[in-house]
Amino acid sequence: MNILYLFLAVIAAIVAWWLAQQKLTAKPWLEVGPVGATGASSLPAAKIGLAVFLAVVGCLFALLISAYTMRMEMGEWRPAPAPKLLWLNTGMLILSSGALQWAQVAARRGRMDGVRAGLLAGGGMALAFLAGQLIAWRQLDAAGYYLTANPAAAFFYLITGVHGLHLLGGLVALGRTMDKAWQGVTLGNVRLSVELCAMYWHFLLFVWLVLFGLLLLTDPIESNSGLVSLLCRIF
Repeated sequence: MNILYLFLAVIAAIVAWWLAQQKLTAKPWLEVGPVGATGASSLPAAKIGLAVFLAVVGCLFALLISAYTMRMEMGEWRPAPAPKLLWLNTGMLILSSGALQWAQVAARRGRMDGVRAGLLAGGGMALAFLAGQLIAWRQLDAAGYYLTANPAAAFFYLITGVHGLHLLGGLVALGRTMDKAWQGVTLGNVRLSVELCAMYWHFLLFVWLVLFGLLLLTDPIESNSGLVSLLCRIF
């Protein structure tokens, strides 16, 4: 449960910071200035909608993490060892998120070439991440940790599968954004889509890091080697 509370606290902190940056908490009746110049945020509805959606998705993953930690305390729990390939997959997702951030910065600076390169790199790395996850599944299945082997294996497939489905949905939106960028649409009409994709990718990266850390901490191999050894591997 401590992991769940930490996860929810971090999400709440990120949402609060984001709202403060967007000035959604401003009180226009307290602003001084001409009528109509209150300084209130003109945040696009698409960003607000995405923020609400991410909050719902965050609650979904929080429930999965809670169920995972509670199920660990019951019988028939035989944790599946985390495939080493997950380290490489994590690196791919970090690079994908970084590429989307690069595209966002390029869009703000008016560089369409940088936007296209960032979108292409981000999409390619995301596909590599998903391919790596499928390979990790096959490795676990070959080792005898198939879906119905035990609750621990089932949870591994569930949480990684749900995360992968959300990434697939993001790739659909990313594909539409890439189509705009290559069809000669003005940068002003592409910029919002790029920012939404970057925001979504950063969120999925954060969720995956939490899930990956949870899998490592419950990995029987890592647990036997001690927490100090695990921290050395991470840093």
